[in-house]
Amino acid sequence: MKPGAPDEVVVIEAWLSEFPFPDFLEPIRERAREFEKAHPGYRIDIRGYSYEKLPEAVAEAAARGAAPAIATYYAGASQLARDARAQDGSPLFVSVEKAVAGRTEILGERVVLDDFLPGVREYYTVDGDFATVPLTLSTMLLYANTTVLRQAGVDALPRTWQETTAACEAVARLENGPGHGIAWPVDGKFIQHALAQQGALLADAGNGRYGRAGKLDLGSQALADYVDWWSGLHRDGHYLHTGVPEDWAGTFKALVNQEVALRFSSSFDANYMVRAAEEAGFGLEVGVLPRNGAMPCAGNWIGGDSLWLTDALDPAVRDGALAFMQYLNSPRAAAEWHKASGSAPATYGVIALLEEEGWFDLHPHHRVTGEQLELRSGPPEAHGAVLGGFHAIQIAMMEAMRDVLDGAEPRERFARAGERAQTLLDDYNAYAQGTGPLTPDCLTVRI
Repeated sequence: MKPGAPDEVVVIEAWLSEFPFPDFLEPIRERAREFEKAHPGYRIDIRGYSYEKLPEAVAEAAARGAAPAIATYYAGASQLARDARAQDGSPLFVSVEKAVAGRTEILGERVVLDDFLPGVREYYTVDGDFATVPLTLSTMLLYANTTVLRQAGVDALPRTWQETTAACEAVARLENGPGHGIAWPVDGKFIQHALAQQGALLADAGNGRYGRAGKLDLGSQALADYVDWWSGLHRDGHYLHTGVPEDWAGTFKALVNQEVALRFSSSFDANYMVRAAEEAGFGLEVGVLPRNGAMPCAGNWIGGDSLWLTDALDPAVRDGALAFMQYLNSPRAAAEWHKASGSAPATYGVIALLEEEGWFDLHPHHRVTGEQLELRSGPPEAHGAVLGGFHAIQIAMMEAMRDVLDGAEPRERFARAGERAQTLLDDYNAYAQGTGPLTPDCLTVRI
């Protein structure tokens, strides 16, 4: 037994999100066994749940007084974590930063909160604190068929909307080029990312990061500018609209089949895109997500899930949970998780280790996520909204964008979407504050 270790084994229950990939959590279970070996007074019990069902499972357990010490919530479900309640009605979770309380190590594990890339730290800053520690992390990137771009005379990947339009126009001039220049799914996450890049807020209360968001804004100039640019690409024949909402598979196929030269997608697609391009025989480069060139990049949308710490734990359980969180984000553990899952490297320590090992030289497409996450000039509220009922609100935005691409007038259609989204937020807040019923949208979580 190490000095300072408890006399009896302390069990840390960690309920983690399962995503639809084979043996997704096995690398984390391996890290848990390593942690237990280094800390023989502790046992980490990991239980996997569908990311869609985990918030509901945690809420039910908390009502019985049986919540786990650690639970993961998808990034878009952070408000569900903020609203989770213990059996006595108090907030279930406590800010990780508050629980660390200024310590530089816990049970011998170095505290890594200050080592996270600023954009990551700011994204997970809620109510002024680094509230929750990332586990799996993604963002949006650009995937480009460089074989076609070079034929079109485009020597560098576009980094702005304006450069993207110019690249599409160059591709359109090719005699035997793709039928369209670019594709990406009609998905609300791209709208979120475009707003974050421009530093525009989707909701009041600092985008829901300083108190509960009560009012939505789908009528901002930033949103209108993005919708106009997107629909303009479509109107001019450059954007491939598959007609299917959230068509990640269809837009993937469009780039692989060289029906388009450019595609926006998640960083989680990097390995699959690179492999598919090699098999199809064309060059592929990965770049940052183009932004509005009229302004600097203020922030980024982030996906994935993060680790929330239950409040009022026994001190030995609390410190064991905190130490395990730090261990999972230590350079070596985080590097193994990145290689196994494709999760974006989120700390300077893991990036330095991967550079030292030559990983990025062999896999340059993974270096881009760090560059993307460092593109930020805004405060935490610029990094995206924290809202209840977010999945249903995103659907309202997606449906509006689909209709605009199909010919609807943008301002009027998004005004109606704003009314629908506001009703959804009002319904969620009424539920969370105990004045309204539980509806199917309240606890719905989707990627």
